[in-house]
Amino acid sequence: MNARDPWLHLALVPGVGNTSLIRLLTAFGSPEAVLSSSRHALAAHLTPAQCDALLAEPDAAQLDAALAWLDQPDNSLMTLADADYPKILLEIPDPPAMLYCKGRRALLNQPALGIVGSRNATPQGVRDAEAFAHALSDAGLTIVSGLALGIDAAAHRGGLAGAGSSVAVIGTGLDRIYPARNKALAHQLAETGLIVSEFALGTPPLPGHFPRRNRLISGLSRGVLVVEAAPDSGSLITARVATEQGREVFAIPGSIHSPLARGCHALIKQGAKLVESAADILDELAWQQRLTPPGLRHDRPPSEGRAEDPASGHAAADPVLDALDGAPTTLDTLAQRTGLTLDALSAKLLTLELDGRIASLPGGRYQKIH
Repeated sequence: MNARDPWLHLALVPGVGNTSLIRLLTAFGSPEAVLSSSRHALAAHLTPAQCDALLAEPDAAQLDAALAWLDQPDNSLMTLADADYPKILLEIPDPPAMLYCKGRRALLNQPALGIVGSRNATPQGVRDAEAFAHALSDAGLTIVSGLALGIDAAAHRGGLAGAGSSVAVIGTGLDRIYPARNKALAHQLAETGLIVSEFALGTPPLPGHFPRRNRLISGLSRGVLVVEAAPDSGSLITARVATEQGREVFAIPGSIHSPLARGCHALIKQGAKLVESAADILDELAWQQRLTPPGLRHDRPPSEGRAEDPASGHAAADPVLDALDGAPTTLDTLAQRTGLTLDALSAKLLTLELDGRIASLPGGRYQKIH
């Protein structure tokens, strides 16, 4: 992309947002036609101030900054004219005319599931988000979220740990990381996943940008899982938009005494699918493609209490299966028996459940399937 590229020119026009760009592209057919149109023709679709901005030359400093950013490895500007523009976004009422991308933009064309929830998540909520994301990623779904603190960050970590990776949709320019506490996670996403934004470089974290970001989280996904949400949570906006876009909505139930469970319970009352395991989501989506999780092979049933060691070709002891003595066992008891962290244990339990080797029981208990 160069300084004379019409898409880049349009991307840098101040005061002309996505709705106006889509209106112009629909009316004139291409960015070249938009930029060569007269003020009189443009005036039918734009305000006088927008016409002034569009007819002016791009800001030189902003153009230089954009070109320098685009010169960096794995940075790009995806447009509606690109062959790899995600077709699933064309299904929503207001697809972005352009997306700034940093990382593996091919992930935008992989089947995906959105995971959202509270920024002030409980430790259990964080564990659930990461474990569900890891299991769903290993099943072949890319995990999409918004890079916020709490549930979003946990979902990205789980997605990156699995085979399907993760995509972050953010509400700022891609040259800004918000919140700053997620800087390391953002770097990991840029290296092995993807970060995208429809906002120009340098755009600060303004409140109005995050609802627009949320429509892309659901728009890129086959469904959206809400892990924890207060009744007035922004995650409920994402769920509502997902429903309007024809996407499935899933929610994890919680304690009736927890404020962060009330949003999920409200969604379930409104028709969201109650889920207790990643398998519930895969079944609802009729998801058949299963990527083999690292360290496991599915060409023959493993021995009871054993996992196949691909390096040696011999069965290796599975500490989680060995810790299940046949009776329903709680997560805390398993943690004590195995010495695993709760995060690692939850991810392992979901993988075993997807393999049909254990069952998840009411009350947060697990049992080996004989």
